[in-house]
Amino acid sequence: MLTAEDAAVERDGAILLHPTSLRLEAGACVAVRGPNGAGKTTLLRVLAGRLRPSSGSVRLHDRRFDERDREARRHIAALIEPPTLYPDLTLRDHLALIEAAWSGERWASWSGMGADALDAFGLEPLADRFPHELSSGQRQLVSLAVTCARPCSVLLLDEPEQRLDPDRRALVAAVLRRASGSGAAVAFASHDAELVERVADAQLEVTQG
Repeated sequence: MLTAEDAAVERDGAILLHPTSLRLEAGACVAVRGPNGAGKTTLLRVLAGRLRPSSGSVRLHDRRFDERDREARRHIAALIEPPTLYPDLTLRDHLALIEAAWSGERWASWSGMGADALDAFGLEPLADRFPHELSSGQRQLVSLAVTCARPCSVLLLDEPEQRLDPDRRALVAAVLRRASGSGAAVAFASHDAELVERVADAQLEVTQG
């Protein structure tokens, strides 16, 4: 479904990602591991089409792509940087907007969670709050919810566990299992060994050289 072959990134003489290969199949859940600065986030940006590799290639359904490719945007849901949240919309409004934008799409492996994403991430009691009324951890859950609400074939997440306590990390694990169990290809970078053990069926170690 999504394949990277010796993808590497170099900028101004600095190596941001050493040659890395990965094959993501439908229903797979791969944890991207490695120390800080090894290139985990860079790899996810490359996989999402947000950054072109300096060498090597990335192919989605056997075609080259970048974020400007409409097909990539349809198939790939990614949480790498925090998404834009509208200050005058409640959490419920955000999910309704996403549901309306993606309604009728039936091409994806995973239909997404729609408005159920609020409940899946324990946000239903906060549904009528505005983004500025949330704590840092709650905003992380909202970021995950709006990413997982929409249909996709590939789900990419950068450290989804950050700023979350163990109970909320368990919610993340349940959603990752649900996504891969529904046929989505999932890759996530994480420092949480317990989360990786719970959900990943394979690991990719990104090295600094």
